[in-house]
Amino acid sequence: MSVSASVASAPSAPPASAAAAPTVWSAVQPFVFGGLSGMAATTVIQPIDMVKVRIQLLGEGAKGKGVSPFAVARQLVAAHGISAFYTGLSAGLLRQATYTTARMGLFNTFMAALDDGGKKKVGFVEKAVAGLAAGGLGAVAGNPCDLALIRMQADGMAPAAARKNYSSVVNAIARISREEGILALWKGSGPTVVRAMALNLGMLSTYSEAKTRLEPVLGKNSSATALASSAVAGFFASFFSLPFDFLKTRLQKQVPDPSTGKMMYKGTLDCAVKVFEKEGPLAFYKGFGTYYVRIAPQ
Repeated sequence: MSVSASVASAPSAPPASAAAAPTVWSAVQPFVFGGLSGMAATTVIQPIDMVKVRIQLLGEGAKGKGVSPFAVARQLVAAHGISAFYTGLSAGLLRQATYTTARMGLFNTFMAALDDGGKKKVGFVEKAVAGLAAGGLGAVAGNPCDLALIRMQADGMAPAAARKNYSSVVNAIARISREEGILALWKGSGPTVVRAMALNLGMLSTYSEAKTRLEPVLGKNSSATALASSAVAGFFASFFSLPFDFLKTRLQKQVPDPSTGKMMYKGTLDCAVKVFEKEGPLAFYKGFGTYYVRIAPQ
């Protein structure tokens, strides 16, 4: 057989595009790692989140002085024991498995599409749009778990006879669906979506931008750059999203009045107006310190 015939009969190398085709794992990897990292973070920050929610619900409907997170923590331990800090942990974990998995996975997917495999430089506006879209879509998926989390965390504030005593996130979702209807699981979804979009605008896009600007000063891929970028992003994320987180908490916590069957708030706008009139504009930033500590490490 001639050399030319051997060459002709040899299998040709796969085209570069086929060799570079994404695998199933590379496609789902951002979603898996995003969810796992969110669930790991939840086990650490759950006590902070519990205190934050209690601060937002204390003094509802009346003006009052801000309450110290340390005072709230002491009251929790005195009334319910140290385990009270982890009330609703199952809901928090499932929320991260849905919301954070979708949020981080979608953001990374959008960014990969925008930079075209590293060929294009993605601008701040494009990063912001990717963050907004990822946050909004993730929030819709995670709202039932978010609502269950708030209900479980707020349950201990009700009189003993009125408590639901949810045993788990599955129990909470099932009972809320049965008692209030399936659509009740999406109560507060409006501010939840806006909160998630604002959070992502402040966190994902600002972190990426801060990192880009800080790397020449603090070093590329250094711990100092990562910490400083997280601190900057966490501040903006907290500032933009806390008012919506506050409204979300108030709306998701409310249940029909036993005697009248009516809700305290008719909707997001009604809740915002009533809080502004009765508690003042600063009420929307109740628990800013605990919220920042909760958000910044993520």
